[in-house]
Amino acid sequence: MVGKPASASLSGTGLERQLGLASATAVVAGEVIAAGIFLTPAAMAKAVGSPFWLLIVWLVVAGMTLSGALCYGELAGRFPRAGGTYVYLHETFGARIAFLYGWMCLLVLDPGLTAALATGTAGYAAYIFHWTPAVIKLVAVILILVLCLMNILSIRVSAGFLRWATWLKLGVLGLLVVWAFAFRLGSWSNFSPFIAQRAGSLPLGPALGAAMVAAFFSFGGWWDVSKMAGEVRDPAKTLPRAMALGVVIVGVVYILVSAVFLYLIPLEKVTSNDAFVAQAGEILFGKVGGIVLAGVVIVCVAGGLAAFVLSVPRVYYAMAQDGLFVPSVAKLHPRFGTPMNAILIQAAVASALVLLGSFQQILGYFIFSAVVFLGLTVAGLFIARGRGRAAADVVLTWGYPATPVVFLLLVILLLALLLMHGLREPLLGAAVVLAGLPVYAVLKRSA
Repeated sequence: MVGKPASASLSGTGLERQLGLASATAVVAGEVIAAGIFLTPAAMAKAVGSPFWLLIVWLVVAGMTLSGALCYGELAGRFPRAGGTYVYLHETFGARIAFLYGWMCLLVLDPGLTAALATGTAGYAAYIFHWTPAVIKLVAVILILVLCLMNILSIRVSAGFLRWATWLKLGVLGLLVVWAFAFRLGSWSNFSPFIAQRAGSLPLGPALGAAMVAAFFSFGGWWDVSKMAGEVRDPAKTLPRAMALGVVIVGVVYILVSAVFLYLIPLEKVTSNDAFVAQAGEILFGKVGGIVLAGVVIVCVAGGLAAFVLSVPRVYYAMAQDGLFVPSVAKLHPRFGTPMNAILIQAAVASALVLLGSFQQILGYFIFSAVVFLGLTVAGLFIARGRGRAAADVVLTWGYPATPVVFLLLVILLLALLLMHGLREPLLGAAVVLAGLPVYAVLKRSA
């Protein structure tokens, strides 16, 4: 299935193609760059104990992530429907595997991440305004509902807000970099020795493994823009460019921000993630540094939440179109043309999880399964290629077949490291995912 011509104003599913390259790129960069950039560099730097090896990890993971983005770009061109990973799995591995992915997203992953991002945003705001835990939950729920309502009323307005939030985020992070170096607030001696590991760091092999896992998850979410393929203009060309450009932007930002942190604070003084951020804030902005950096984190995390809310309901919408979910979820709002019921599901479940406050530990059980589905999706490119030629406007993956192989090697490495960390979480997460099989059987019989 190649779908309608890329020039069509409608996607073939009723959704109107309104989003261009800037909006699609903003979804990638906006969702990926969140609180992680302020937390992971400390742990990664402490593990590898070397500016050189920290840079190598960022470059290697960025390169591997780019290879995955290029593969997703071709899949998006071949199957330009709303739904992203769900659609690609459906087209290459069949409805059953695709349903299990959607089941995992619907049940836990999407609402759990939405709740985590909303609570994180409100939590950093509480540092400034001294809110109680009850107020933090209330603000998180309000934030979710406002963004979901905006998403229902207008995809164009939601995308415009996301572009604004993403460029503001990049501007603020760029200001931190310029501020630190222009006013010489750190010391270049912190980068010396550049290659040799400091005392107290992990042995190089385990250090690189741990840092690569952290770096991979710092890049997490670049694939979600593909869920909006049904609303992107000329998706066969726009989505590959947006994903590649977004990953490159994120990689550059991560390397620059990590360099600033190392410039400000010697590795020997890095004790914990939170202390690292507090130290950097104080050096940059004095006694009010913690408050200023909290404001920066709010901008970053809120932008990530806006991107996530914009993209994930399209999976439920695609499932309902295929007869694998409640039929009413496949209906668009008669006036606004948006998948209102799919958006309301995300808002309701995520808000409930915020109020219950039990989502953080649950999310950890599904990391392994999520990485498996990501690897399966990229492996599906081999199947798609084997079934026939793509349409003329599809951007083929540069470097194929080496490109998907490189990404799959990273996925295998990550899965091995996650299993070495412990079997309990991966097995429990897999059990919940497989529990969707009888649900799938019931839905197929009633279809």
